[in-house]
Amino acid sequence: MPYRIIVDLSQRMLHLLEGDRVIRSYPVAVGKVLTQSPVGEYKIVNKVPNPGGPFGAFWMGLSRPHYGIHGTNNPASIGRAVSKGCIRMYNEDVLALSRLVRLGTRVTIRP
Repeated sequence: MPYRIIVDLSQRMLHLLEGDRVIRSYPVAVGKVLTQSPVGEYKIVNKVPNPGGPFGAFWMGLSRPHYGIHGTNNPASIGRAVSKGCIRMYNEDVLALSRLVRLGTRVTIRP
């Protein structure tokens, strides 16, 4: 069964599902009030190791341009609404997730 990702903005959690079963959950940072994370259905369209700067150890771009799931150079931000709309993860978590999901993986961002 293919993996899929659900990001729950209110819980500030990212869930990795295999079929309909959650197999891993990770805490995340989400968009702040003025730059909220975009709710909807997307796909992972690119994967970039070591993008540098605020994107931490890994970047996974979404089919909505300029948005992605990525690591962070500010781990204290995880669990908060502080980003410009992207989904931030601890670097070790985004690396683990990047090894499991492929290009085309479905990503649902829900309120």
